[in-house]
Amino acid sequence: MPERIVALSRAVSELATRKMDEIQEVTNTTKILALNALIEAMRAGEAGRGFAVVAQEVKLISERITSIGQELRGRMAEQTGELDTLGRRLVAQLRGNRLADLSLNMIDVIDRNLYERSCDVRWWATDSAVVDCAADPSAERRAHASKRLGVILGAYTVYLDLWIADRQGTVIANGRPDRYRRAAGSSVAGEPWFREALQTRSGDDFAVADIAVNDALERSTVATYATAIRAGGEPDGAVLGVLGIFFDWQAQSKAVLDGVRLGDDERGRTRSLLLDRRHRVIASSDGRGVLAETFPLKSDGQKQGCYTDDQGTVVGFALTPGYETYRGLGWYGVIVQEAARR
Repeated sequence: MPERIVALSRAVSELATRKMDEIQEVTNTTKILALNALIEAMRAGEAGRGFAVVAQEVKLISERITSIGQELRGRMAEQTGELDTLGRRLVAQLRGNRLADLSLNMIDVIDRNLYERSCDVRWWATDSAVVDCAADPSAERRAHASKRLGVILGAYTVYLDLWIADRQGTVIANGRPDRYRRAAGSSVAGEPWFREALQTRSGDDFAVADIAVNDALERSTVATYATAIRAGGEPDGAVLGVLGIFFDWQAQSKAVLDGVRLGDDERGRTRSLLLDRRHRVIASSDGRGVLAETFPLKSDGQKQGCYTDDQGTVVGFALTPGYETYRGLGWYGVIVQEAARR
Protein backbone atom coordinates (compact mmCIF):
# COMPACT_ATOMS: atom_id res chain seq x y z
CA MET A 1 0.00 0.00 0.00
CA PRO A 2 1.38 3.45 -0.91
CA GLU A 3 0.19 4.78 2.44
CA ARG A 4 2.45 2.20 4.09
CA ILE A 5 5.47 3.66 2.28
CA VAL A 6 4.70 7.11 3.65
CA ALA A 7 4.15 5.69 7.13
CA LEU A 8 7.45 3.80 7.01
CA SER A 9 9.25 6.92 5.81
CA ARG A 10 7.85 8.87 8.72
CA ALA A 11 8.75 6.09 11.15
CA VAL A 12 12.35 5.94 9.85
CA SER A 13 12.68 9.70 10.21
CA GLU A 14 11.35 9.64 13.77
CA LEU A 15 13.60 6.69 14.70
CA ALA A 16 16.67 8.36 13.22
CA THR A 17 15.94 11.60 15.06
CA ARG A 18 15.42 9.79 18.34
CA LYS A 19 18.65 7.78 18.01
CA MET A 20 20.63 10.84 17.00
CA ASP A 21 19.38 12.55 20.14
CA GLU A 22 20.60 9.56 22.18
CA ILE A 23 24.00 9.69 20.47
CA GLN A 24 24.20 13.39 21.25
CA GLU A 25 23.48 12.69 24.90
CA VAL A 26 26.25 10.08 25.00
CA THR A 27 28.81 12.37 23.35
CA ASN A 28 27.88 15.21 25.70
CA THR A 29 28.45 12.90 28.65
CA THR A 30 31.75 11.78 27.12
CA LYS A 31 32.87 15.40 26.74
CA ILE A 32 32.11 16.11 30.38
CA LEU A 33 34.02 13.02 31.47
CA ALA A 34 36.99 13.98 29.26
CA LEU A 35 36.97 17.49 30.69
CA ASN A 36 36.90 16.14 34.25
CA ALA A 37 39.75 13.77 33.36
CA LEU A 38 41.84 16.67 32.05
CA ILE A 39 41.26 18.64 35.23
CA GLU A 40 42.30 15.69 37.38
CA ALA A 41 45.34 15.06 35.17
CA MET A 42 46.45 18.67 35.63
CA ARG A 43 46.13 18.33 39.37
CA ALA A 44 48.27 15.20 39.28
CA GLY A 45 51.06 17.09 37.56
CA GLU A 46 53.76 15.02 35.88
CA ALA A 47 52.11 11.77 36.93
CA GLY A 48 48.89 12.65 35.11
CA ARG A 49 50.47 13.80 31.86
CA GLY A 50 49.87 10.51 30.00
CA PHE A 51 46.32 10.35 31.22
CA ALA A 52 45.79 13.93 29.98
CA VAL A 53 46.77 12.87 26.47
CA VAL A 54 44.17 10.10 26.55
CA ALA A 55 41.54 12.45 27.91
CA GLN A 56 42.30 14.96 25.15
CA GLU A 57 41.90 12.24 22.50
CA VAL A 58 38.59 11.17 24.00
CA LYS A 59 37.44 14.79 23.86
CA LEU A 60 38.45 15.08 20.19
CA ILE A 61 36.69 11.81 19.33
CA SER A 62 33.49 12.93 21.03
CA GLU A 63 33.62 16.22 19.13
CA ARG A 64 34.12 14.29 15.89
CA ILE A 65 31.16 12.06 16.69
CA THR A 66 29.08 15.15 17.40
CA SER A 67 30.06 16.64 14.03
CA ILE A 68 29.24 13.40 12.19
CA GLY A 69 25.93 13.15 14.03
CA GLN A 70 24.93 16.69 13.12
CA GLU A 71 25.82 16.10 9.49
CA LEU A 72 23.90 12.83 9.50
CA ARG A 73 20.92 14.51 11.15
CA GLY A 74 20.83 17.19 8.46
CA ARG A 75 21.18 14.72 5.59
CA MET A 76 18.59 12.40 7.09
CA ALA A 77 16.13 15.26 7.58
CA GLU A 78 16.62 16.40 3.99
CA GLN A 79 16.31 12.99 2.38
CA THR A 80 13.50 11.62 4.55
CA GLY A 81 11.64 14.89 3.93
CA GLU A 82 12.02 14.41 0.18
CA LEU A 83 11.00 10.76 0.52
CA ASP A 84 7.93 11.79 2.49
CA THR A 85 6.99 14.38 -0.17
CA LEU A 86 7.45 11.90 -3.01
CA GLY A 87 5.51 9.29 -1.08
CA ARG A 88 2.62 11.68 -0.51
CA ARG A 89 2.57 12.59 -4.19
CA LEU A 90 2.58 8.93 -5.12
CA VAL A 91 -0.26 8.20 -2.72
CA ALA A 92 -2.28 11.15 -4.03
CA GLN A 93 -1.69 10.13 -7.65
CA LEU A 94 -2.60 6.49 -7.09
CA ARG A 95 -5.64 7.45 -5.04
CA GLY A 96 -6.63 10.03 -7.64
CA ASN A 97 -6.31 7.55 -10.50
CA ARG A 98 -8.47 5.10 -8.58
CA LEU A 99 -11.09 7.76 -7.91
CA ALA A 100 -11.04 8.74 -11.60
CA ASP A 101 -11.62 5.10 -12.56
CA LEU A 102 -14.48 4.85 -10.08
CA SER A 103 -15.91 8.08 -11.51
CA LEU A 104 -15.75 6.66 -15.03
CA ASN A 105 -17.47 3.48 -13.90
CA MET A 106 -20.16 5.57 -12.17
CA ILE A 107 -20.94 7.75 -15.19
CA ASP A 108 -20.75 4.73 -17.48
CA VAL A 109 -23.48 3.00 -15.45
CA ILE A 110 -25.59 6.15 -15.78
CA ASP A 111 -25.01 6.28 -19.55
CA ARG A 112 -26.03 2.65 -20.02
CA ASN A 113 -29.11 3.28 -17.92
CA LEU A 114 -30.13 6.38 -19.85
CA TYR A 115 -29.42 4.70 -23.18
CA GLU A 116 -32.17 2.24 -22.24
CA ARG A 117 -34.50 5.16 -21.48
CA SER A 118 -33.91 6.59 -24.95
CA CYS A 119 -34.76 3.18 -26.41
CA ASP A 120 -37.88 2.83 -24.24
CA VAL A 121 -39.46 6.14 -25.29
CA ARG A 122 -38.96 5.46 -29.00
CA TRP A 123 -40.32 1.95 -28.68
CA TRP A 124 -43.39 2.82 -26.61
CA ALA A 125 -44.29 5.68 -28.92
CA THR A 126 -45.10 3.03 -31.55
CA ASP A 127 -47.47 1.11 -29.25
CA SER A 128 -50.88 0.89 -30.93
CA ALA A 129 -52.73 2.13 -27.83
CA VAL A 130 -50.46 5.20 -27.67
CA VAL A 131 -50.75 5.91 -31.41
CA ASP A 132 -54.53 5.45 -31.43
CA CYS A 133 -54.98 7.76 -28.45
CA ALA A 134 -52.92 10.51 -30.08
CA ALA A 135 -54.78 10.08 -33.38
CA ASP A 136 -58.26 10.12 -31.83
CA PRO A 137 -58.28 11.13 -28.14
CA SER A 138 -61.77 9.87 -27.38
CA ALA A 139 -62.61 9.01 -23.78
CA GLU A 140 -62.48 5.31 -24.59
CA ARG A 141 -59.08 5.51 -26.27
CA ARG A 142 -57.65 7.71 -23.54
CA ALA A 143 -58.78 5.17 -20.93
CA HIS A 144 -57.31 2.29 -22.95
CA ALA A 145 -54.02 4.14 -23.42
CA SER A 146 -53.85 4.99 -19.71
CA LYS A 147 -54.37 1.33 -18.84
CA ARG A 148 -51.68 0.29 -21.33
CA LEU A 149 -49.22 2.80 -19.88
CA GLY A 150 -50.02 1.46 -16.42
CA VAL A 151 -49.10 -2.07 -17.57
CA ILE A 152 -45.76 -0.76 -18.84
CA LEU A 153 -45.10 1.04 -15.55
CA GLY A 154 -45.80 -2.19 -13.68
CA ALA A 155 -42.99 -3.87 -15.59
CA TYR A 156 -40.55 -0.97 -15.48
CA THR A 157 -40.13 0.20 -11.90
CA VAL A 158 -37.62 2.93 -12.78
CA TYR A 159 -40.34 5.29 -14.03
CA LEU A 160 -42.69 7.56 -12.12
CA ASP A 161 -45.15 8.13 -14.95
CA LEU A 162 -45.66 8.16 -18.73
CA TRP A 163 -47.62 10.93 -20.45
CA ILE A 164 -49.28 11.27 -23.84
CA ALA A 165 -49.69 14.87 -25.02
CA ASP A 166 -51.49 16.08 -28.12
CA ARG A 167 -49.88 18.42 -30.64
CA GLN A 168 -51.01 21.44 -28.62
CA GLY A 169 -49.22 20.17 -25.52
CA THR A 170 -52.23 19.07 -23.47
CA VAL A 171 -51.67 15.83 -21.55
CA ILE A 172 -54.50 13.51 -22.65
CA ALA A 173 -53.46 10.31 -20.82
CA ASN A 174 -50.99 9.12 -18.19
CA GLY A 175 -50.09 5.78 -16.69
CA ARG A 176 -50.85 6.58 -13.05
CA PRO A 177 -53.93 8.80 -13.05
CA ASP A 178 -54.88 7.79 -9.49
CA ARG A 179 -51.50 8.79 -8.11
CA TYR A 180 -50.73 11.81 -10.27
CA ARG A 181 -54.13 13.45 -10.67
CA ARG A 182 -52.70 16.77 -11.88
CA ALA A 183 -51.10 15.28 -14.97
CA ALA A 184 -54.11 14.73 -17.26
CA GLY A 185 -55.36 18.01 -18.65
CA SER A 186 -52.19 19.94 -17.76
CA SER A 187 -50.20 21.73 -20.46
CA VAL A 188 -46.61 20.92 -21.35
CA ALA A 189 -46.59 23.22 -24.39
CA GLY A 190 -43.91 25.39 -22.82
CA GLU A 191 -41.60 22.51 -21.87
CA PRO A 192 -38.40 22.26 -23.97
CA TRP A 193 -38.67 18.47 -24.15
CA PHE A 194 -42.16 18.74 -25.67
CA ARG A 195 -41.14 21.30 -28.28
CA GLU A 196 -37.99 19.38 -29.20
CA ALA A 197 -39.91 16.11 -29.49
CA LEU A 198 -42.42 17.73 -31.88
CA GLN A 199 -39.51 18.79 -34.09
CA THR A 200 -37.78 15.40 -34.28
CA ARG A 201 -37.19 14.36 -37.86
CA SER A 202 -38.05 10.68 -37.47
CA GLY A 203 -39.02 7.99 -35.03
CA ASP A 204 -35.33 7.32 -34.47
CA ASP A 205 -34.86 10.67 -32.74
CA PHE A 206 -35.70 11.71 -29.21
CA ALA A 207 -35.51 14.70 -26.87
CA VAL A 208 -34.10 14.84 -23.37
CA ALA A 209 -34.44 17.49 -20.68
CA ASP A 210 -32.10 18.54 -17.90
CA ILE A 211 -32.69 16.94 -14.51
CA ALA A 212 -35.50 18.95 -12.93
CA VAL A 213 -38.26 18.93 -10.33
CA ASN A 214 -41.68 18.14 -11.80
CA ASP A 215 -44.53 19.79 -9.90
CA ALA A 216 -47.21 17.51 -11.34
CA LEU A 217 -45.30 14.45 -10.12
CA GLU A 218 -45.38 15.51 -6.47
CA ARG A 219 -42.26 17.62 -6.99
CA SER A 220 -40.15 14.57 -7.74
CA THR A 221 -36.75 14.97 -9.38
CA VAL A 222 -36.90 13.41 -12.83
CA ALA A 223 -34.98 12.79 -16.02
CA THR A 224 -37.39 13.36 -18.90
CA TYR A 225 -37.20 11.67 -22.30
CA ALA A 226 -39.64 12.32 -25.11
CA THR A 227 -40.30 11.61 -28.77
CA ALA A 228 -43.01 12.28 -31.31
CA ILE A 229 -45.92 9.87 -31.66
CA ARG A 230 -46.32 9.25 -35.39
CA ALA A 231 -49.18 8.02 -37.56
CA GLY A 232 -49.24 4.25 -37.82
CA GLY A 233 -46.25 4.04 -35.51
CA GLU A 234 -44.07 4.52 -38.58
CA PRO A 235 -40.66 6.24 -38.29
CA ASP A 236 -41.62 8.76 -40.96
CA GLY A 237 -45.33 9.07 -40.09
CA ALA A 238 -47.04 12.37 -39.49
CA VAL A 239 -46.60 13.75 -35.96
CA LEU A 240 -49.74 13.18 -33.87
CA GLY A 241 -48.46 14.13 -30.43
CA VAL A 242 -45.66 13.47 -27.96
CA LEU A 243 -44.86 10.69 -25.49
CA GLY A 244 -42.98 11.87 -22.40
CA ILE A 245 -41.48 9.40 -19.91
CA PHE A 246 -40.25 10.38 -16.45
CA PHE A 247 -37.31 8.47 -15.01
CA ASP A 248 -37.21 8.34 -11.20
CA TRP A 249 -33.89 10.16 -11.03
CA GLN A 250 -33.56 10.54 -7.28
CA ALA A 251 -33.98 6.85 -6.49
CA GLN A 252 -32.01 5.52 -9.44
CA SER A 253 -29.07 7.93 -9.18
CA LYS A 254 -28.84 7.21 -5.45
CA ALA A 255 -28.52 3.50 -6.21
CA VAL A 256 -25.62 4.23 -8.57
CA LEU A 257 -23.83 6.51 -6.09
CA ASP A 258 -24.34 4.07 -3.22
CA GLY A 259 -22.85 1.35 -5.41
CA VAL A 260 -19.45 3.05 -5.74
CA ARG A 261 -16.88 0.63 -4.36
CA LEU A 262 -15.34 2.41 -1.41
CA GLY A 263 -13.72 0.97 1.68
CA ASP A 264 -15.38 1.39 5.05
CA ASP A 265 -12.63 3.82 6.07
CA GLU A 266 -13.30 5.95 2.98
CA ARG A 267 -17.05 6.46 3.02
CA GLY A 268 -17.10 9.02 5.83
CA ARG A 269 -14.65 11.29 4.01
CA THR A 270 -15.76 10.72 0.42
CA ARG A 271 -18.45 12.47 -1.61
CA SER A 272 -19.65 10.99 -4.92
CA LEU A 273 -21.27 13.39 -7.39
CA LEU A 274 -22.92 13.53 -10.77
CA LEU A 275 -22.62 16.88 -12.56
CA ASP A 276 -24.43 18.14 -15.64
CA ARG A 277 -22.64 19.87 -18.51
CA ARG A 278 -22.64 23.16 -16.55
CA HIS A 279 -21.10 21.38 -13.54
CA ARG A 280 -24.34 21.71 -11.60
CA VAL A 281 -24.75 18.96 -9.00
CA ILE A 282 -27.57 16.67 -10.16
CA ALA A 283 -26.91 13.90 -7.62
CA SER A 284 -24.72 13.59 -4.53
CA SER A 285 -24.05 10.74 -2.13
CA ASP A 286 -24.60 13.02 0.87
CA GLY A 287 -27.79 14.53 -0.56
CA ARG A 288 -26.39 18.08 -0.44
CA GLY A 289 -26.49 20.66 -3.20
CA VAL A 290 -28.70 18.79 -5.66
CA LEU A 291 -29.83 21.22 -8.40
CA ALA A 292 -28.49 24.11 -6.26
CA GLU A 293 -24.70 23.73 -6.13
CA THR A 294 -22.21 24.27 -8.93
CA PHE A 295 -19.07 22.23 -8.30
CA PRO A 296 -15.74 23.98 -9.09
CA LEU A 297 -14.40 21.13 -11.22
CA LYS A 298 -10.91 21.69 -12.65
CA SER A 299 -10.92 19.34 -15.62
CA ASP A 300 -8.52 21.43 -17.74
CA GLY A 301 -10.22 20.03 -20.82
CA GLN A 302 -9.45 16.43 -19.91
CA LYS A 303 -12.05 13.69 -20.28
CA GLN A 304 -10.71 11.87 -17.24
CA GLY A 305 -8.21 12.76 -14.54
CA CYS A 306 -7.54 13.76 -10.98
CA TYR A 307 -6.00 16.55 -8.92
CA THR A 308 -5.37 17.56 -5.31
CA ASP A 309 -6.69 20.88 -4.04
CA ASP A 310 -5.06 23.26 -1.55
CA GLN A 311 -6.62 21.41 1.42
CA GLY A 312 -5.18 18.06 0.35
CA THR A 313 -8.53 16.81 -0.92
CA VAL A 314 -8.23 14.48 -3.90
CA VAL A 315 -10.72 14.88 -6.77
CA GLY A 316 -11.19 12.20 -9.44
CA PHE A 317 -13.44 12.86 -12.45
CA ALA A 318 -14.58 11.39 -15.75
CA LEU A 319 -16.65 12.80 -18.60
CA THR A 320 -19.55 10.75 -19.94
CA PRO A 321 -18.24 8.40 -22.66
CA GLY A 322 -21.71 7.69 -24.09
CA TYR A 323 -23.02 4.23 -24.86
CA GLU A 324 -24.03 2.64 -28.17
CA THR A 325 -26.03 5.32 -30.04
CA TYR A 326 -26.41 7.42 -26.90
CA ARG A 327 -23.79 10.19 -27.04
CA GLY A 328 -24.27 11.33 -23.47
CA LEU A 329 -25.18 14.78 -22.22
CA GLY A 330 -21.79 16.17 -21.26
CA TRP A 331 -22.18 14.98 -17.69
CA TYR A 332 -19.34 14.16 -15.29
CA GLY A 333 -18.89 11.58 -12.59
CA VAL A 334 -16.85 13.09 -9.73
CA ILE A 335 -15.52 11.64 -6.49
CA VAL A 336 -14.12 13.96 -3.81
CA GLN A 337 -12.08 12.41 -1.01
CA GLU A 338 -10.58 14.16 1.99
CA ALA A 339 -7.20 13.03 3.29
CA ALA A 340 -7.27 10.30 5.93
CA ARG A 341 -6.75 11.48 9.46
CA ARG A 342 -3.40 10.43 10.92
